[in-house]
Amino acid sequence: MIDKICTFLTNRIRKENPNIDDERAEVINYGLQNIIGEFPKIILVFIIAYILGIFKWTLFTFIILFVYKGASGGIHLKTHIGCILFTTAFYCLIPFASQYLEVSDLVKSITILFVWIFGMVMIKLYAPADTESVPILQSKVRKKKRIVSYISFSVGLLIALLVKNQMISNIIILSYFIQTLTITKIAYKLTKSRYGYEVYGNTSTESV
Repeated sequence: MIDKICTFLTNRIRKENPNIDDERAEVINYGLQNIIGEFPKIILVFIIAYILGIFKWTLFTFIILFVYKGASGGIHLKTHIGCILFTTAFYCLIPFASQYLEVSDLVKSITILFVWIFGMVMIKLYAPADTESVPILQSKVRKKKRIVSYISFSVGLLIALLVKNQMISNIIILSYFIQTLTITKIAYKLTKSRYGYEVYGNTSTESV
């Protein structure tokens, strides 16, 4: 249903703007998929976060991760219930657990370095990690999203390194690490998912 709605809206937008080419239309459709598909889940997440007393930290997690998550992609569970549970756990458990993590500056720095190295390798290998329902087939689009992934990931971890607030650092480190895990081939195999470009034809995933 969501696929049909997004395709319909994309076609209407192209009708109103004839200059939009296939590449731009793909980007628009991808954005609509994320907005329409994620909005109801995010509302539920915020309600649960409010009940748990971590609303502002869940909101912070959502904001700080927005660009990197949107650019890098990741798994999408096949059932609505599974997707809701995963999204809720992601945005609520990370800030909840971050309240209780206390580490020294040295341990924090080493952890950030490890996460950064791991993330840069995974981004090069898998980002943007698309899905069968929302494939990203244009090589130019894939390259742009990978570049944004590199930049947003590095900037986020740099903030975590420099900021003195332990809660903020913990949330950034945990959320960026877990989000990176969701783009890996292991995560796709565990959830029985497939990358969109594998289903609809290989595209250029050249290094940047």
